[in-house]
Amino acid sequence: MKSAAIISKPDKAELGTIVPELLQWLQSREYTVYLDHETAAYVPHGTAVPRAAIAGCRPGFAIVLGGDGTLLSAARALSQQGIPILAVNVGSLGFLTEVTLPELYPTLEAVDRGECPVEARTMLHCQLQRGGQCIAEYEALNDAVITRAAISRMIGVDLFLEQSFVSTYKGDGIIISTPTGSTAYSLAAGGPILTPSVSGFVITPVCSHSLTHRPLVVRDSAMIEVVCGDIEPEAFLSIDGQVGMPVVPGDRVLCRKSQHQVKLLQMRKAFFEVLRTKLKWGQR
Repeated sequence: MKSAAIISKPDKAELGTIVPELLQWLQSREYTVYLDHETAAYVPHGTAVPRAAIAGCRPGFAIVLGGDGTLLSAARALSQQGIPILAVNVGSLGFLTEVTLPELYPTLEAVDRGECPVEARTMLHCQLQRGGQCIAEYEALNDAVITRAAISRMIGVDLFLEQSFVSTYKGDGIIISTPTGSTAYSLAAGGPILTPSVSGFVITPVCSHSLTHRPLVVRDSAMIEVVCGDIEPEAFLSIDGQVGMPVVPGDRVLCRKSQHQVKLLQMRKAFFEVLRTKLKWGQR
């Protein structure tokens, strides 16, 4: 049996038209369709499955309707089961949601025929340790960020690579990003752009107190450790800008390459074509 899931951005007016048409298209082709709660809200009498439980339904693929934020949430929910994602841009910038609404049904036709390429994206596994115990674990498609709280002073953290001390960073925070996340917060903080196929991570200081601190590109097999030091009153660990928790002095954040990947269904667009479109490169 063919099956698919639909995951949607909440409170997006145009989805009130898009979702019923998409559901009808899938059902006319004999797909069993699973809807998250946000999607079911756009369909009268729609049956909802919690987003965190959709992976357990083992759909053949998932359609994500929204922007990059919706995709990041879906990626964390689906990556452990290796469920391919078709990301459709119903947001604004959309670095990751490359498929436009006019391209939705032609792309779905290719998916239905088994002719749509799949691109695997590296994820970051992040572990927060306190007092020698792991108190939280996360998977990130974009980045893990340690940043100061809104009213606190700058923070100080020590960076280690493979247990070798690199430096103490003082400033607003530090970003550990995947190649996918290199075009997100890290880029805004002055980090380099990595193509998705690069086997590396980017470590980017945020508003560093030292002008000599610059972003680092390290191999993705490295264990990255950040030890929280001068933090008053607290700082925050943020995963993909969506989930996380406060950190305190002495906490250790360990980041390494995840054993899971995000699989994106995409009709081939050159990475630099996407950059030219989104960043307006070469346009007057």
